[in-house]
Amino acid sequence: MNGFGIDPVAIDLRRLVQRQVASLYPHLVTRPTGRAVRMAIESQLATAGETALSVIDFSEVDVLDFSCADEVVAKLLLHYQPPGEATRAFFILRGVNDLHLEPIQAVLERHRLAAVAETTGGPCRLVGVPSDADGRVWRSLEERGALSPGDLPAHLPDEVDRATLESLVRRGLAFRRPESGDYLALSSLMRSLMG
Repeated sequence: MNGFGIDPVAIDLRRLVQRQVASLYPHLVTRPTGRAVRMAIESQLATAGETALSVIDFSEVDVLDFSCADEVVAKLLLHYQPPGEATRAFFILRGVNDLHLEPIQAVLERHRLAAVAETTGGPCRLVGVPSDADGRVWRSLEERGALSPGDLPAHLPDEVDRATLESLVRRGLAFRRPESGDYLALSSLMRSLMG
């Protein structure tokens, strides 16, 4: 076990498309293609421990349509981060470019979800439907990488911001270490687990 109590799972969408739909082209189009890819991701997550950090790599995907974004992104979030229940998997969408962002944003908005995306050649950002408070608190954690419980009064003095931080953890947009109570940005957790 890695000290975080979380298993890293790297998902290369290009390879999954090639293996699941026998396509030479890294295109995620049609709902059946998206469903096959999502089921392959779920199969990989099933071999992980109780909680996983899944980095889904879009960098080699040329085309992403709305139905595949719904199957691969929204349905995974809905399944592994159900409202009112403990998050079973945290997700970072890596290598997201402008062509991917439009369908991802649309399906997240439709389902009233938010996700962490690492843009091509850029930093992580919150996409979907985060509130203003979500964005402010998430950016504060992202800039610092981590906050200990003792850091909260200085960096998040407002009780509403601390409640927002808890909400980000419940929704899989930030991570809290069970033993120490430290809060980590998913980008920091990814670097710690995957290098």
